Amino acid sequence: MKFEKWQALGNDYLIIESERLPWSLTPERIRLLCDPHFGPGSDGILLLLPVESSAVARLMIFNPDGSEAELSGNGAREAALYLRHRGWTSENSFTIETLSGPVRPVLTGDEDCEMELGTATTQSSDWPDGPSDGRTTVPVNGSDLDARHINVGNPQLAVRCPDPTFVDELDLELVGPPLQEDSRFPNRTNVSFWAPTGETEIRARIFERGVGETLSSGTGACGSAVAAHLEGMPSQLTVQLDGGELVVDISPTMGLKLRGWARPIYSAVLAPEMIVSLDECN
Repeated sequence: MKFEKWQALGNDYLIIESERLPWSLTPERIRLLCDPHFGPGSDGILLLLPVESSAVARLMIFNPDGSEAELSGNGAREAALYLRHRGWTSENSFTIETLSGPVRPVLTGDEDCEMELGTATTQSSDWPDGPSDGRTTVPVNGSDLDARHINVGNPQLAVRCPDPTFVDELDLELVGPPLQEDSRFPNRTNVSFWAPTGETEIRARIFERGVGETLSSGTGACGSAVAAHLEGMPSQLTVQLDGGELVVDISPTMGLKLRGWARPIYSAVLAPEMIVSLDECN
């Protein structure tokens, strides 16, 4: 089975074309493929399927725990550049279908892409009993911090921190899981911790649902940027993540554009012994 590994700001995915799969991608197989010790290892899997529509492809996104994600900003950007470079399309602007709806990349360079990700909201089925403005407070390191539910195609909890140093010093593996599993979010939630670093910049760290802490997250960056904008910051913000910077543009109607880069790491074919191990999975 042939696949490629790509990364965007350190957020790495295995990209697989559906016609190359010898079996279905079950949760057990996904967990094995994403395991860094027993498999190729990654932050998730991007499965590309042909479609009978004006879209170039359908993109399915799987987390390392085997669950399916509605959307990934970095993953969708990696998929878009893969589709263009591997001959699925000759256009630099096209549509990809995702579980959260269509996304529209515009390729601006060999490694650069601007992606329309849809519209952010502070109300969703992932926040069924919360107020319409998404506002809440959450306990972090003994303090109650202001936070906001933002849906950007997937659920985000954007936690406002006192300053960038506070963000940098957080133990995300300790504070992330209780918030991800909070009963206010029936489908779990992604969590971002953010603070302003300037007039048009914020610092953020991300704890992703089904993944854990990641070096970067496109949708997490969007959630943080929208929360910052709703608190009075500009509509175009640079989000400083552990893996690099992403730029988020927010329209007056909360439409989102995400700008960043992605590049391939390697192409590979799974060894016959690995195929046997995957054959034996349920």
